[in-house]
Amino acid sequence: MHKAQKISIVLLRVALGWLFLYAGVTKILDPAWSAAGYLANAQTFPSLFAWFALPQNIGWVNLVNEWGLTLVGAVLILGIFVRWASVVGIVFMALYYLPVLSFPYAGEHSYIIDEHIIYILALIVLIVFHAGRYWGLDGRIGRR
Repeated sequence: MHKAQKISIVLLRVALGWLFLYAGVTKILDPAWSAAGYLANAQTFPSLFAWFALPQNIGWVNLVNEWGLTLVGAVLILGIFVRWASVVGIVFMALYYLPVLSFPYAGEHSYIIDEHIIYILALIVLIVFHAGRYWGLDGRIGRR
């Protein structure tokens, strides 16, 4: 892989990492934040997302959401376990996409494809190109 390609992959990895890290940290720091409203308004699989929003579930759902996003972001930025973090990120993005999908509309301003799908595709790129090998801890660990 050429140097410019490696730099592009690193920039993509760090940018996605920052998006996830910021999303998670802002949720952690906001004591009023909860996924309950987002889940309660699900257009696709409403009974599944309503189950996530039940009082007995919303606590762990919020915890997994806040800390999962934060950890995925930190891991992507550091470039360690990038493939695993990308898979987890894909699951998060699919779980964010489905509630707003009222096929074929994804939210108010998208037709099938919205930002969650773009994030999923970018995370797939990180997996396919082994993005942690380039200026990341995966590359340092792999050389040993």
